[in-house]
Amino acid sequence: MRFELEAVCPTTGARAGHLHTAHGVIPTPIFMPVGTQGTVKGLTPQQLIEEVNAPIILGNTYHLFLRPGHELIQRHGGLHGFMNWPRAILTDSGGFQVWSLSGLRKISDDGVVFSSHLNGDRHLFTPEGTVDVQMAFGSDILMVLDECVGYPAEPKDIRRAMDRTIAWARRQFTHYREQHADRVATNTLFPIVQGGMDAELRAACAGELVQLNAEGYAIGGLSVGEPRELSLAMTEVTAPLLPAEKPRYVMGVGLPEELTEYVARGVDMMDCVMPSRNARNGCLFTSQGKVLIKQARFRDDFGPLDPNCGCYTCRSFSRAYLRHLYIASEMLFGTLATLHNLRFYLDRMRGMRTAIVEGRFPAFLAESRAVPEQAP
Repeated sequence: MRFELEAVCPTTGARAGHLHTAHGVIPTPIFMPVGTQGTVKGLTPQQLIEEVNAPIILGNTYHLFLRPGHELIQRHGGLHGFMNWPRAILTDSGGFQVWSLSGLRKISDDGVVFSSHLNGDRHLFTPEGTVDVQMAFGSDILMVLDECVGYPAEPKDIRRAMDRTIAWARRQFTHYREQHADRVATNTLFPIVQGGMDAELRAACAGELVQLNAEGYAIGGLSVGEPRELSLAMTEVTAPLLPAEKPRYVMGVGLPEELTEYVARGVDMMDCVMPSRNARNGCLFTSQGKVLIKQARFRDDFGPLDPNCGCYTCRSFSRAYLRHLYIASEMLFGTLATLHNLRFYLDRMRGMRTAIVEGRFPAFLAESRAVPEQAP
């Protein structure tokens, strides 16, 4: 993997670059659609390529490990071959999902013992094991196993999780590099900065992980119940401590109005289930604010969902038709809504990138802050 910075906004620090992977070049900043179980719900790979133009998607180690299993996926050409996706893939280690299991898991320095949410079977995730699973997937970007804490959390719990995250990261990088001692790596491994909502611990964690000399770094442990302002504050503290020449990835964040805010703090990569999950629940994001399509006022609205969007959904169907599909619980609604929301997100990132390169990102940021929460 190779990362090239093309432009940096002198006012905000927003960055535009290119991330080179074995499965294509990713223009940054980028938002990664979430394909938790080897699929972005409701869309085919062809739609993701031709309509959304997503250069990278995200899969989840926890879910794919449980079903259908990394051995089966490896036999079918890795995730790329299994799901017929020719572009880049990042896989989360599953640490966040294991953390969310609460009473179904036990964390120790050796790893995480957890019970499957599917059938109750017991499994063990070790730091080294999650690297091996992701390598079996053939992921372009692998994430370390880390320990996350919720919000609020006791200082001793935050520090313990941070220390464990650092220790695990060291083990994983040793193991990963041993696996590539006699061959050229076609993928890369990112460590994850933890530290809760404590700026000093975030800085300490970043300082330790930078010594690993990774090819990219992630900021984790956000969107765990804290106010959005605090998420942004922790990002603002952490991002400048990470190497300027390496990509920076903030995990699990991204309401539309937040995308520009994270980029303005020097973030290159983001992911979130928000656009696809909200789409299925009838919340559509537009350049004029959110559209809650079930509202009666859209029953006779024969205008496009977003007149400023060129996606298939907006080109082809009215708000009235989309509302009809949603009220009737038709499967087509989920596809059309997800396609639009993801295209809206990716177009927003492309617009940001152009603004950074052309030296007008501060104006773009101001315009994004002026969009109302709900469309008129």
